[in-house]
Amino acid sequence: MTNNKNYRITYMAFIWHAFFLALTMSMLDLNTVFPALVSELTASKIIFGFFYSIMLGVPLIFNLIFSHYLKKYRLKRKFLMFGIYLRSFSFLGMAVFTYYFGISNPTLAISSFFFWVFLFSISSGFAGIAYADIIAKILPSKQRTELYAVKQFFSSIAAFMGGLIVTRIFSIGNLVFPINYSISLCIGFIGLFIASLGFIFINEPPSATILEEGNFIQYLKKVPLFLKADYNFRRYIIIENMTSSSIMLLPFYMIYAKEVFQVDNSYIGKYLIFQVIGTIFSNVVWAYIAKKFSSKTIVNICILMGALIPLIAIGLSFLGPNYFAIVFFLLGFIISGRRIGFEPYLLDIAPEEHRTEYLGIRGTLNIFVVILPIVGGMFIETLGYYFTMGIVSVVMFVAAFLMKK
Repeated sequence: MTNNKNYRITYMAFIWHAFFLALTMSMLDLNTVFPALVSELTASKIIFGFFYSIMLGVPLIFNLIFSHYLKKYRLKRKFLMFGIYLRSFSFLGMAVFTYYFGISNPTLAISSFFFWVFLFSISSGFAGIAYADIIAKILPSKQRTELYAVKQFFSSIAAFMGGLIVTRIFSIGNLVFPINYSISLCIGFIGLFIASLGFIFINEPPSATILEEGNFIQYLKKVPLFLKADYNFRRYIIIENMTSSSIMLLPFYMIYAKEVFQVDNSYIGKYLIFQVIGTIFSNVVWAYIAKKFSSKTIVNICILMGALIPLIAIGLSFLGPNYFAIVFFLLGFIISGRRIGFEPYLLDIAPEEHRTEYLGIRGTLNIFVVILPIVGGMFIETLGYYFTMGIVSVVMFVAAFLMKK
């Protein structure tokens, strides 16, 4: 248990980071801004599926490698900072290539994105394990869940501010492509540097456990042993893989709206605002559930909502683009709910002496996150949106049943 002073400093540091990270990520929101940017450079949904797979999958694929490497170090803050700085430069790289080649050579611009998105993603995975381990070392279980809820509240406020900035950038008449996207990405570049400053003041305690020696191959051989020994962890891995089917649809809702309703770029900001409003409103709900129940309850609700949203999207597609904003409002619920629920639940069930391994195994075995965005893009191009949305709903309802059991 930490003392009150360290507890307050920790809270403030993580809230500071969460605020500016959310403001920054609004500049490249994966459900609105990024899909619209990619659609300016290419019409291929399969290419976009690859980008989204890299965004979500690369941090997870490399998690076992990262966790094995980081386990050797009792203090991990410097690795967290390094990961944030790499991620910041990926924003700058995308901004530069979009500005100089977005019109003159879109093929070169979109090709460069494979590198920048990879750098963005791999640095996220590297920093993510250090981030989660630091929280787990400093705060006990109940306070961790509460912190996730509180920082999500401030993140929502920052994301709302970011949404207003994005709306302004994309509504000014003389800020046309590629200037509008380049400005947005440059703001993200600066914002991540500011976000990292909060961690300077954290008093990170060293890892309490004695670290085991061994090479990476020996480390890999332990993975089946952890899964065999822990039923709850096994079931968690299966369910999180299944719920990835819901995540795969998130970026396609914006592309769907552009194709079905023929909306202009002004709707990027509008839909982002509705998504953020949903996030803010949901935080009241999630904070109450976190206090009265547990992170597992939040996970249950998120899965059920993930099953219903595709069906709601199909229904709203007949009512026009303004009604379709409800979809993004609901997406705000599950985006914030997953952040508050899934990782704290994993930290709850992970033994302290093997926390780093659990984080790494969870990431690397969540393979559907890598595959499904590509599959989703192929399904949508060949079988259409309605079929893909229906399949996702069925899978999510099955995941909800497994989670309940």
